[in-house]
Amino acid sequence: MAIADLDLIAIRRHLHAYPELSMAEFKTQAYLKEIILSWQSSWLTIREIPAVPTALLVRLTGSKPTRTIGYRADIDALPINEETDLAYASKNPGVMHACGHDIHMTVALGVLAYFATHQPVDNLIFLFQPAEEEQAGGKQLYELGTFVNEWRPDEFYALHDQPAMPAGQIATRQGTLFAGTTEIHLTIKGRGGHAAFPHQAQDVIVAASSFVMALQTIVSRNVNPVRGGVITIGKLQAGTIGNVIPNEAKLAGTIRAFEQADLEMMQQRVREIAQSTAAMYSVTFDLELNQGGYWPVNNDSKTTTNFMQFMQEDKEIDFVVSQPAMTGEDFGYLINQIPGTMFWLGVGDAEHGLHDSHLAPDESAIEPGIRAITKFLNWRMQQ
Repeated sequence: MAIADLDLIAIRRHLHAYPELSMAEFKTQAYLKEIILSWQSSWLTIREIPAVPTALLVRLTGSKPTRTIGYRADIDALPINEETDLAYASKNPGVMHACGHDIHMTVALGVLAYFATHQPVDNLIFLFQPAEEEQAGGKQLYELGTFVNEWRPDEFYALHDQPAMPAGQIATRQGTLFAGTTEIHLTIKGRGGHAAFPHQAQDVIVAASSFVMALQTIVSRNVNPVRGGVITIGKLQAGTIGNVIPNEAKLAGTIRAFEQADLEMMQQRVREIAQSTAAMYSVTFDLELNQGGYWPVNNDSKTTTNFMQFMQEDKEIDFVVSQPAMTGEDFGYLINQIPGTMFWLGVGDAEHGLHDSHLAPDESAIEPGIRAITKFLNWRMQQ
Protein backbone atom coordinates (compact mmCIF):
# COMPACT_ATOMS: atom_id res chain seq x y z
CA MET A 1 0.00 0.00 0.00
CA ALA A 2 1.39 3.41 -0.98
CA ILE A 3 1.09 6.42 1.27
CA ALA A 4 -1.40 7.94 -1.18
CA ASP A 5 -3.71 5.00 -0.47
CA LEU A 6 -3.66 5.57 3.29
CA ASP A 7 -6.55 7.44 4.84
CA LEU A 8 -4.36 9.23 7.34
CA ILE A 9 -7.19 11.24 8.84
CA ALA A 10 -9.26 8.11 9.45
CA ILE A 11 -6.26 6.41 11.04
CA ARG A 12 -5.59 9.37 13.30
CA ARG A 13 -9.23 9.61 14.35
CA HIS A 14 -9.41 5.90 15.15
CA LEU A 15 -6.30 6.19 17.30
CA HIS A 16 -7.71 9.27 18.99
CA ALA A 17 -11.06 7.60 19.72
CA TYR A 18 -9.48 4.57 21.39
CA PRO A 19 -6.65 5.83 23.63
CA GLU A 20 -4.95 3.54 26.13
CA LEU A 21 -2.80 4.23 29.18
CA SER A 22 0.88 3.40 29.59
CA MET A 23 1.65 -0.32 29.32
CA ALA A 24 -2.00 -1.04 28.45
CA GLU A 25 -1.79 -0.12 24.74
CA PHE A 26 -2.78 -3.59 23.52
CA LYS A 27 -5.51 -2.56 21.05
CA THR A 28 -3.37 0.33 19.81
CA GLN A 29 -0.46 -2.01 19.10
CA ALA A 30 -2.73 -4.54 17.38
CA TYR A 31 -4.21 -1.79 15.16
CA LEU A 32 -0.77 -0.54 14.14
CA LYS A 33 0.44 -4.08 13.48
CA GLU A 34 -2.60 -4.88 11.32
CA ILE A 35 -2.00 -1.84 9.12
CA ILE A 36 1.73 -2.53 8.73
CA LEU A 37 1.29 -6.24 7.94
CA SER A 38 -1.27 -5.39 5.26
CA TRP A 39 1.48 -3.79 3.16
CA GLN A 40 3.23 -7.17 2.65
CA SER A 41 6.59 -5.52 2.07
CA SER A 42 9.36 -8.04 1.39
CA TRP A 43 12.04 -5.92 3.11
CA LEU A 44 9.95 -5.29 6.24
CA THR A 45 10.27 -7.24 9.51
CA ILE A 46 8.14 -6.82 12.63
CA ARG A 47 9.45 -7.54 16.11
CA GLU A 48 7.66 -7.69 19.45
CA ILE A 49 9.20 -7.70 22.94
CA PRO A 50 7.56 -10.20 25.36
CA ALA A 51 8.71 -8.26 28.46
CA VAL A 52 7.08 -5.08 27.07
CA PRO A 53 4.19 -6.63 25.15
CA THR A 54 2.70 -3.43 23.75
CA ALA A 55 5.95 -2.33 22.06
CA LEU A 56 6.23 -2.72 18.30
CA LEU A 57 9.42 -2.49 16.26
CA VAL A 58 9.63 -2.49 12.48
CA ARG A 59 12.86 -2.98 10.52
CA LEU A 60 13.23 -2.09 6.85
CA THR A 61 16.29 -3.62 5.18
CA GLY A 62 18.14 -1.13 2.99
CA SER A 63 19.17 -1.79 -0.59
CA LYS A 64 22.79 -0.66 -0.03
CA PRO A 65 23.00 0.08 3.70
CA THR A 66 25.89 1.93 5.29
CA ARG A 67 24.01 2.79 8.50
CA THR A 68 20.81 2.12 10.42
CA ILE A 69 18.51 5.08 11.13
CA GLY A 70 15.91 4.90 13.89
CA TYR A 71 12.60 6.74 14.17
CA ARG A 72 10.42 6.63 17.30
CA ALA A 73 6.73 7.36 17.92
CA ASP A 74 5.14 7.04 21.36
CA ILE A 75 1.71 5.39 21.59
CA ASP A 76 0.23 5.88 25.08
CA ALA A 77 -2.41 8.33 26.30
CA LEU A 78 -3.13 10.23 29.52
CA PRO A 79 -5.64 9.73 32.37
CA ILE A 80 -7.67 12.78 31.32
CA ASN A 81 -11.37 13.02 30.59
CA GLU A 82 -11.71 14.52 27.10
CA GLU A 83 -13.85 17.67 26.77
CA THR A 84 -13.50 18.50 23.06
CA ASP A 85 -16.98 17.36 21.92
CA LEU A 86 -15.40 16.11 18.68
CA ALA A 87 -17.25 13.40 16.76
CA TYR A 88 -14.21 11.16 17.23
CA ALA A 89 -13.57 12.09 20.86
CA SER A 90 -12.27 9.39 23.20
CA LYS A 91 -14.62 6.48 23.70
CA ASN A 92 -12.62 5.37 26.74
CA PRO A 93 -13.85 7.46 29.70
CA GLY A 94 -11.07 9.14 31.63
CA VAL A 95 -8.44 8.44 28.95
CA MET A 96 -7.38 10.89 26.22
CA HIS A 97 -4.62 11.49 23.68
CA ALA A 98 -4.12 14.90 25.27
CA CYS A 99 -0.43 14.94 24.38
CA GLY A 100 -0.90 14.25 20.68
CA HIS A 101 0.58 10.77 20.50
CA ASP A 102 -2.14 9.90 18.00
CA ILE A 103 -0.55 12.51 15.71
CA HIS A 104 2.89 11.02 16.40
CA MET A 105 1.73 7.53 15.41
CA THR A 106 -0.04 8.70 12.28
CA VAL A 107 2.98 10.61 11.01
CA ALA A 108 5.23 7.62 11.71
CA LEU A 109 2.84 5.32 9.81
CA GLY A 110 2.89 7.71 6.85
CA VAL A 111 6.69 7.74 6.73
CA LEU A 112 6.83 3.98 7.21
CA ALA A 113 4.28 3.42 4.43
CA TYR A 114 6.48 5.32 1.98
CA PHE A 115 9.55 3.20 2.75
CA ALA A 116 7.50 0.00 2.75
CA THR A 117 6.86 0.65 -0.96
CA HIS A 118 10.12 2.46 -1.78
CA GLN A 119 12.99 0.41 -0.39
CA PRO A 120 15.34 2.68 1.58
CA VAL A 121 19.05 2.79 0.84
CA ASP A 122 19.96 2.46 4.51
CA ASN A 123 18.31 0.24 7.08
CA LEU A 124 15.46 1.89 8.97
CA ILE A 125 14.03 0.97 12.37
CA PHE A 126 10.68 2.34 13.52
CA LEU A 127 9.86 2.09 17.22
CA PHE A 128 6.23 2.41 18.30
CA GLN A 129 6.98 2.90 21.97
CA PRO A 130 4.61 2.39 24.89
CA ALA A 131 4.69 4.18 28.24
CA GLU A 132 6.19 7.56 27.45
CA GLU A 133 3.86 9.39 29.82
CA GLU A 134 4.93 7.25 32.75
CA GLN A 135 7.12 4.20 33.41
CA ALA A 136 9.71 5.36 30.82
CA GLY A 137 9.08 2.76 28.15
CA GLY A 138 12.14 3.81 26.16
CA LYS A 139 14.47 3.14 29.07
CA GLN A 140 12.80 -0.20 29.75
CA LEU A 141 13.30 -1.31 26.16
CA TYR A 142 16.91 -0.16 26.10
CA GLU A 143 17.78 -1.95 29.34
CA LEU A 144 16.19 -5.15 28.01
CA GLY A 145 18.80 -5.18 25.24
CA THR A 146 16.31 -4.35 22.49
CA PHE A 147 18.69 -2.15 20.50
CA VAL A 148 21.54 -4.51 19.70
CA ASN A 149 23.07 -5.95 16.52
CA GLU A 150 20.84 -5.31 13.48
CA TRP A 151 18.24 -3.63 15.72
CA ARG A 152 20.57 -0.88 16.95
CA PRO A 153 20.20 2.47 15.19
CA ASP A 154 23.29 4.52 14.52
CA GLU A 155 21.14 7.63 14.95
CA PHE A 156 17.63 8.18 16.30
CA TYR A 157 14.91 10.77 15.49
CA ALA A 158 11.53 11.63 16.99
CA LEU A 159 8.99 14.43 16.96
CA HIS A 160 6.68 15.98 19.51
CA ASP A 161 3.62 17.95 18.48
CA GLN A 162 3.43 21.59 19.57
CA PRO A 163 -0.01 23.28 19.73
CA ALA A 164 1.50 26.77 19.95
CA MET A 165 3.14 26.46 16.52
CA PRO A 166 1.36 26.72 13.13
CA ALA A 167 0.20 23.42 11.68
CA GLY A 168 2.99 21.70 9.75
CA GLN A 169 5.84 23.89 11.00
CA ILE A 170 9.03 22.07 12.08
CA ALA A 171 11.35 23.35 14.82
CA THR A 172 14.32 22.20 16.82
CA ARG A 173 17.61 23.50 18.19
CA GLN A 174 21.14 22.48 19.01
CA GLY A 175 21.69 21.36 22.58
CA THR A 176 18.88 20.83 25.05
CA LEU A 177 15.36 20.87 23.64
CA PHE A 178 13.45 19.52 26.67
CA ALA A 179 14.28 19.33 30.36
CA GLY A 180 14.95 16.25 32.41
CA THR A 181 12.40 15.58 35.14
CA THR A 182 12.22 13.91 38.53
CA GLU A 183 9.08 13.09 40.49
CA ILE A 184 8.90 14.08 44.17
CA HIS A 185 6.80 11.92 46.50
CA LEU A 186 6.91 12.72 50.21
CA THR A 187 5.01 11.41 53.22
CA ILE A 188 5.42 13.30 56.50
CA LYS A 189 4.38 11.58 59.74
CA GLY A 190 4.07 13.16 63.15
CA ARG A 191 1.84 13.15 66.23
CA GLY A 192 -1.62 14.56 65.73
CA GLY A 193 -3.68 16.35 68.34
CA HIS A 194 -6.17 19.04 69.24
CA ALA A 195 -5.73 22.38 67.50
CA ALA A 196 -5.91 24.09 70.92
CA PHE A 197 -2.85 22.20 72.21
CA PRO A 198 -0.23 22.41 69.44
CA HIS A 199 2.60 21.98 71.98
CA GLN A 200 1.46 18.39 72.49
CA ALA A 201 1.61 17.55 68.78
CA GLN A 202 4.17 17.26 66.00
CA ASP A 203 2.56 19.40 63.33
CA VAL A 204 3.03 17.85 59.89
CA ILE A 205 1.32 20.80 58.18
CA VAL A 206 3.82 23.29 59.55
CA ALA A 207 6.65 20.92 58.58
CA ALA A 208 5.21 20.50 55.08
CA SER A 209 4.84 24.27 54.67
CA SER A 210 8.42 24.87 55.77
CA PHE A 211 9.66 22.20 53.36
CA VAL A 212 7.78 23.71 50.41
CA MET A 213 9.09 27.19 51.11
CA ALA A 214 12.67 25.97 51.58
CA LEU A 215 12.56 24.23 48.20
CA GLN A 216 12.10 27.61 46.53
CA THR A 217 15.70 28.54 47.38
CA ILE A 218 17.18 25.63 45.42
CA VAL A 219 16.72 27.11 41.96
CA SER A 220 17.31 30.72 43.00
CA ARG A 221 20.51 30.01 44.96
CA ASN A 222 21.98 26.80 43.51
CA VAL A 223 21.25 26.69 39.78
CA ASN A 224 23.19 28.83 37.31
CA PRO A 225 20.64 31.48 36.25
CA VAL A 226 21.50 31.12 32.56
CA ARG A 227 20.58 27.41 32.65
CA GLY A 228 17.44 27.49 34.80
CA GLY A 229 15.39 24.92 36.63
CA VAL A 230 11.98 24.37 38.21
CA ILE A 231 10.74 22.78 41.41
CA THR A 232 6.98 22.65 41.82
CA ILE A 233 4.89 20.97 44.50
CA GLY A 234 1.53 20.37 42.86
CA LYS A 235 -0.12 18.23 45.50
CA LEU A 236 -0.39 18.62 49.27
CA GLN A 237 -2.91 16.61 51.27
CA ALA A 238 -3.35 16.67 55.04
CA GLY A 239 -6.09 16.73 57.63
CA THR A 240 -9.85 16.34 57.68
CA ILE A 241 -11.13 19.23 59.80
CA GLY A 242 -9.90 22.64 60.94
CA ASN A 243 -9.60 21.97 64.68
CA VAL A 244 -7.46 18.80 64.45
CA ILE A 245 -3.72 18.67 63.84
CA PRO A 246 -3.28 15.64 61.53
CA ASN A 247 -0.60 13.02 61.97
CA GLU A 248 0.22 12.68 58.25
CA ALA A 249 0.73 14.84 55.18
CA LYS A 250 1.44 13.81 51.60
CA LEU A 251 3.15 15.92 48.96
CA ALA A 252 3.94 15.36 45.29
CA GLY A 253 5.77 17.50 42.79
CA THR A 254 8.41 17.72 40.10
CA ILE A 255 12.02 18.79 39.61
CA ARG A 256 13.05 19.94 36.12
CA ALA A 257 16.35 21.10 34.66
CA PHE A 258 18.04 21.36 31.27
CA GLU A 259 21.27 19.69 32.40
CA GLN A 260 21.54 16.26 34.03
CA ALA A 261 24.21 17.53 36.42
CA ASP A 262 21.86 20.30 37.61
CA LEU A 263 19.04 17.81 38.01
CA GLU A 264 21.17 15.54 40.16
CA MET A 265 22.35 18.49 42.28
CA MET A 266 18.74 19.62 42.79
CA GLN A 267 17.73 16.11 43.82
CA GLN A 268 20.49 16.11 46.44
CA ARG A 269 19.43 19.51 47.78
CA VAL A 270 15.82 18.25 48.11
CA ARG A 271 17.12 15.30 50.15
CA GLU A 272 19.17 17.61 52.39
CA ILE A 273 16.26 20.00 52.99
CA ALA A 274 13.97 17.06 53.75
CA GLN A 275 16.42 15.70 56.30
CA SER A 276 16.96 19.03 58.04
CA THR A 277 13.24 19.93 58.05
CA ALA A 278 12.34 16.57 59.58
CA ALA A 279 14.86 17.15 62.36
CA MET A 280 13.70 20.73 62.90
CA TYR A 281 10.06 19.73 63.45
CA SER A 282 10.65 16.30 65.06
CA VAL A 283 8.65 14.51 62.36
CA THR A 284 9.45 11.67 59.98
CA PHE A 285 10.04 12.30 56.26
CA ASP A 286 9.67 9.40 53.83
CA LEU A 287 11.01 10.89 50.59
CA GLU A 288 11.06 9.23 47.17
CA LEU A 289 12.67 10.84 44.12
CA ASN A 290 12.09 9.10 40.82
CA GLN A 291 13.77 10.21 37.59
CA GLY A 292 13.59 6.94 35.69
CA GLY A 293 14.23 7.52 32.00
CA TYR A 294 13.22 11.18 31.87
CA TRP A 295 16.64 12.63 31.13
CA PRO A 296 17.12 15.99 29.43
CA VAL A 297 16.54 15.78 25.67
CA ASN A 298 20.03 16.87 24.63
CA ASN A 299 20.11 16.85 20.84
CA ASP A 300 23.28 15.37 19.39
CA SER A 301 25.40 18.00 17.65
CA LYS A 302 26.11 16.03 14.45
CA THR A 303 22.62 14.63 13.82
CA THR A 304 21.03 17.97 14.66
CA THR A 305 23.38 19.88 12.34
CA ASN A 306 22.37 17.55 9.51
CA PHE A 307 18.67 17.82 10.37
CA MET A 308 18.66 21.61 10.66
CA GLN A 309 20.74 22.06 7.51
CA PHE A 310 18.27 20.04 5.46
CA MET A 311 15.18 21.67 6.95
CA GLN A 312 16.53 25.19 6.52
CA GLU A 313 17.59 24.64 2.89
CA ASP A 314 14.37 23.02 1.70
CA LYS A 315 12.15 25.96 0.77
CA GLU A 316 9.02 23.79 0.86
CA ILE A 317 9.47 23.18 4.59
CA ASP A 318 8.40 25.73 7.19
CA PHE A 319 11.28 25.51 9.66
CA VAL A 320 12.25 27.69 12.63
CA VAL A 321 14.83 27.41 15.40
CA SER A 322 13.08 26.83 18.72
CA GLN A 323 13.80 27.77 22.31
CA PRO A 324 14.27 25.09 25.00
CA ALA A 325 11.21 24.04 27.00
CA MET A 326 10.71 22.56 30.47
CA THR A 327 8.64 19.78 28.90
CA GLY A 328 9.77 16.27 29.89
CA GLU A 329 10.24 13.36 27.46
CA ASP A 330 11.72 9.90 27.90
CA PHE A 331 13.32 10.12 24.44
CA GLY A 332 16.02 11.98 26.36
CA TYR A 333 17.22 8.70 27.80
CA LEU A 334 17.42 7.01 24.39
CA ILE A 335 19.44 9.78 22.76
CA ASN A 336 21.76 9.80 25.74
CA GLN A 337 22.63 6.24 24.67
CA ILE A 338 22.28 6.61 20.87
CA PRO A 339 23.00 9.92 19.08
CA GLY A 340 19.80 11.57 17.93
CA THR A 341 17.56 14.56 17.48
CA MET A 342 14.07 15.45 18.67
CA PHE A 343 12.02 18.16 17.01
CA TRP A 344 8.65 19.88 17.22
CA LEU A 345 5.80 19.52 14.73
CA GLY A 346 3.33 22.40 14.94
CA VAL A 347 -0.33 21.36 15.23
CA GLY A 348 -1.96 24.79 15.42
CA ASP A 349 -4.12 24.85 18.55
CA ALA A 350 -2.75 27.92 20.33
CA GLU A 351 -5.71 28.09 22.71
CA HIS A 352 -4.93 24.73 24.32
CA GLY A 353 -1.63 23.35 25.52
CA LEU A 354 -0.38 19.82 25.85
CA HIS A 355 -2.23 17.74 28.48
CA ASP A 356 -5.29 19.98 28.11
CA SER A 357 -8.66 18.18 28.04
CA HIS A 358 -9.71 20.49 25.18
CA LEU A 359 -6.63 19.96 22.98
CA ALA A 360 -7.66 19.52 19.32
CA PRO A 361 -4.63 19.38 16.97
CA ASP A 362 -5.07 20.60 13.42
CA GLU A 363 -4.94 17.46 11.28
CA SER A 364 -3.54 19.43 8.34
CA ALA A 365 -0.17 19.13 10.11
CA ILE A 366 0.06 15.41 9.38
CA GLU A 367 0.92 15.44 5.67
CA PRO A 368 3.59 18.19 5.77
CA GLY A 369 5.12 16.39 8.75
CA ILE A 370 5.31 13.16 6.77
CA ARG A 371 6.74 14.90 3.71
CA ALA A 372 9.44 16.71 5.69
CA ILE A 373 10.58 13.59 7.54
CA THR A 374 10.48 11.38 4.44
CA LYS A 375 12.49 13.89 2.41
CA PHE A 376 15.01 14.28 5.23
CA LEU A 377 15.53 10.52 5.57
CA ASN A 378 16.00 10.13 1.81
CA TRP A 379 18.50 13.02 1.85
CA ARG A 380 20.30 11.57 4.88
CA MET A 381 20.72 8.23 3.15
CA GLN A 382 22.61 9.93 0.34
CA GLN A 383 25.21 11.42 2.71
